[in-house]
Amino acid sequence: MTTYIAQFIAKHIKIPTRQHSIFIWHQESGEIDAELLENKIKREAAIHFYRLESKDSMDIGLADISVEVLKAMPFGG
Repeated sequence: MTTYIAQFIAKHIKIPTRQHSIFIWHQESGEIDAELLENKIKREAAIHFYRLESKDSMDIGLADISVEVLKAMPFGG
């Protein structure tokens, strides 16, 4: 099992705040599947960020969030 780190920007279609953050996960060694990583970031990080950011308790859905992974690499820290 290898630990990886990714730098990303998440955007919501209605909330103007962008989430600039990092995400750490474990997977078997090998190629990083960008689409799977983006979906994992949406489910495990971005959706919670936008639920906190939402001032009027609007319904936040995964389809309303886009994720751009800027960089991903093995993490030894």
